[in-house]
Amino acid sequence: MEELVIRDADVVDGSGADAYRADVVVDGGRIVGIVKEAAAAGCQRPRARRELDAEGLVLSPGFVDMHAHSDLALLRDPDHSAKAAQGVTLEVIGQDGLSYAPVDDRTLGEVRRAIAGWNGPGDDIDFDWRTVGEYLDRLDRGIAVNAAYLIPQGTVRALAVGWEDRPATPRELDRMRQLVAEGLEQGAVGMSSGLTYTPGMYARDAELTELCRVVASYGGYYCPHHRSYGAGALEAYREMVALTREAGCSLHLAHATMNFGVNKGRAPELLALLDEALADGADVSLDSYPYTPGCTTLAAVLPSWASEGGPEETLRRLADDGTAERIRHHLEVTGSDGCHGVPVEWDTIEISGVGDPALAAFVGRTVAESAALRGEEPWVTARGLLLADRLAPTILQHVGHEENVREIMRHRVHTGGSDGILQGAKPHPRAYGTFPHYLGHYVRELGVLSLEECVAHLTSRPAARLRLPDRGLVREGYVADLVLFDPATVAAGSTFAEPRTPPTGIPYVLVDGRFVIEDGHRTDVLAGRAVRRTPPA
Repeated sequence: MEELVIRDADVVDGSGADAYRADVVVDGGRIVGIVKEAAAAGCQRPRARRELDAEGLVLSPGFVDMHAHSDLALLRDPDHSAKAAQGVTLEVIGQDGLSYAPVDDRTLGEVRRAIAGWNGPGDDIDFDWRTVGEYLDRLDRGIAVNAAYLIPQGTVRALAVGWEDRPATPRELDRMRQLVAEGLEQGAVGMSSGLTYTPGMYARDAELTELCRVVASYGGYYCPHHRSYGAGALEAYREMVALTREAGCSLHLAHATMNFGVNKGRAPELLALLDEALADGADVSLDSYPYTPGCTTLAAVLPSWASEGGPEETLRRLADDGTAERIRHHLEVTGSDGCHGVPVEWDTIEISGVGDPALAAFVGRTVAESAALRGEEPWVTARGLLLADRLAPTILQHVGHEENVREIMRHRVHTGGSDGILQGAKPHPRAYGTFPHYLGHYVRELGVLSLEECVAHLTSRPAARLRLPDRGLVREGYVADLVLFDPATVAAGSTFAEPRTPPTGIPYVLVDGRFVIEDGHRTDVLAGRAVRRTPPA
């Protein structure tokens, strides 16, 4: 007898087709039977050792978070309810060009310092890996949800070139090609870049094109955080489309937003650019989060030259009064490349987390507010905080536009990604609420998407981008990564004031046919594993 039958569910199967009533049978981690309208037809209903009454609930494929920063959280926190409670059954990590494989002893320490604001310092983690394959093996020991990995181009460049702003030598480029190929052979699904983060931003287009050729040869995709989301946003999008087309590589645009005042109402221009590329045969997709503020580290807004050489060099420059004044001028007057070419507006930058608990008073206030309380200029406050907390502060950047968010999420190649940073006392609520917020706010309350459309955006589209042949749909033979939610009550509990509040209306989540959320509570099941894509022969 099979393990589980989910009775009388309203199945939204991920394809975009209309919902239907069915009994769904799960056994051995797979969907083994779907009996449509079983009760109405009066036919023999499937039996199983466990029967779950799903009356009033929607059954859908598990949600895929196409842009996650859970690289260490998956190892640190076996519970991982931040994502499991949202119905996320697969996260794509290794984002924005910086993560923890491939590394050597030198670069591991450098990367840990550089992205401590994203993932914490990692003092509680046993870094017993160095290669991509070893990291994926570590995930295979058991994690809350599944994870796929992108090779981080900035980490690769740090390993082969260092943190200097210069072109790679031919030998260094060959080494980077080799590292990318090895990572893909070991199971990575593609490559990411952070082209406003050091050292990845120091790569010229020719270098990126050569690495993308390697990615394409393994059937992977390129996922860039491109060079500007502000003054040069459209040019940056065009650059990525042209670069990947020359390389013959699939392109997935990370957290595809149009932010800052210069881009208010300009989402249709981005979508027209994408439509033109798609009509011409380009393989392009994108992800976005359903919120207007962005989230990053405070150090990320610094001009790139200030971060050359790595974190210790950045701190040295900040400590020097003359150099710090140059940094201030680039930030406040000319517009630094780290702040997307737009002069910084300190009243839009809210401190969301710090590494040193003694600095907790800054959290929840903008830099401008803290500066006013201290009776000093905002740059003085920001500089002092960066030095005192050794570049660890994270920020919310209130620079988005609601009309742009809605336009982009309607596009036919759109997928969902939280870009969720789980660190800090006051993280962005998207880390805990992205997927129920799509379903509750943008589907039920606003009608921006139909339920069937939205589920397709969150399931089958990302699975297709990842080229996973047996995930993303409710189909016989597919992996039983499934979510049961109440369409009348599903909602994000997380808010900017209380960002870690769990969602409502998602009582059941299954990973590999096993309940990780049951009756609205996290179980002790660790059914997640690394999802590797086998390269084409």
